[in-house]
Amino acid sequence: MAHEQEQTLKTGTEKPSQPQGRTPEQAEHLPSQLQTPEEAAAALKGRHFDTKLIHFGAEIDPATGASSVPIYQASTFHHFDVYNPPQYDYSRSGSPTRQALEDYISLLEGGAGGYAFASGMAAISAALMMFSAGDHLIVTEDVYGGTYRLLTTILSRMNIETTFVDMTDLDQIKNALRSNTKGVFMETPSNPTLKITDLGAVTAWAKEHNLLTLVDNTFMTPYYQRPIEQGVDIILHSATKFLGGHSDVLAGLAVARTPELAAELKKLQNGLGTVLGPQDSWLLMRGMKTLGARMGRSEIGARKLAAWLSERSDITSVYYPGLENHPGKEIHEKQSTGYGAVVSFDVGSEERAKRLLNKVKLPLVAVSLGAVESILSYPPMMSHAAMPREVRLERGIGDGLLRFSVGLENIDDLIEDLEQALID
Repeated sequence: MAHEQEQTLKTGTEKPSQPQGRTPEQAEHLPSQLQTPEEAAAALKGRHFDTKLIHFGAEIDPATGASSVPIYQASTFHHFDVYNPPQYDYSRSGSPTRQALEDYISLLEGGAGGYAFASGMAAISAALMMFSAGDHLIVTEDVYGGTYRLLTTILSRMNIETTFVDMTDLDQIKNALRSNTKGVFMETPSNPTLKITDLGAVTAWAKEHNLLTLVDNTFMTPYYQRPIEQGVDIILHSATKFLGGHSDVLAGLAVARTPELAAELKKLQNGLGTVLGPQDSWLLMRGMKTLGARMGRSEIGARKLAAWLSERSDITSVYYPGLENHPGKEIHEKQSTGYGAVVSFDVGSEERAKRLLNKVKLPLVAVSLGAVESILSYPPMMSHAAMPREVRLERGIGDGLLRFSVGLENIDDLIEDLEQALID
């Protein structure tokens, strides 16, 4: 009877059962994108950057052929053989999803190892933990406010000293050198006044004095600027911004130039435990696949916006490296392939800036940048609120300064919206 019931459930269309994923025979003939990160990087050598954004070595799951990196939502991993420990044992120390992301950013930046953190500041904090009590750092004077806060209120308590200098002037950097100087921290373009640092010149000088060089590459991303090619030791990103691109993930990335530095970063990441979880790792990879399309489109809009603002008599200053009158344009073009999507401009006063913020209808008025939607920020109250007013003013971050991160909206609509908001 049971046999008869079983037979009635069959439709006659069943196929012999197949094992999940590829067969052992198929596995012997792995395509390059399913091999190790090193093999994948070698296979992608010579490919254009836009191709690497899509084919980065982990875009296909080798077990099932899935077109997306799996989210391994696990905190710990079984040891099938205690004499041969697995690659992953505890997700703070490493997880397959996070590893795919870390290999991805390392490939894009051309580094020896990449590491994913819970935020951009977590990545910067970990990198700065490479220094010890008594060390001295030379830092971009108009550095991001969060980095300034870390250096002046936290690392200062650990007896790590900082001198802030205008890094558009190499002589100022050289004059800041002390016997205990151990590193140079750069932002180029800087946030929010978009000053340009000559990466090659600073790095060459730093190597003469055995200094570690670090650069925050958030504004340009590896799509436009790859500082390792200029000799920089450690590249940092708030991946929350352009790399993620959708205002839906908080993440930071660090990439090391050499295997030795990579090992140090790995030790700090594991020791501090400020790692990125698998869900956010997956979201970030999804965002990074469209980086080229987004950056290209947003830059077109930013260039038009900067030109329009420059023609207005009621705008005090416009900061954008693509403008002909930008003092760092020539250096920027030497080390970058684009100008980015951030335009800063000064409307003359705090009162006018706040009035404009309350009148715009299209951009988000918010902290952050680099998203599909345009974001208009007020640095004195947002990104640089931690910087004392007198310090801000000394560094060109005036009370009327606004920072516009151009998204994917029609730029003419954004300009029309700004125009109505600028009417006093």
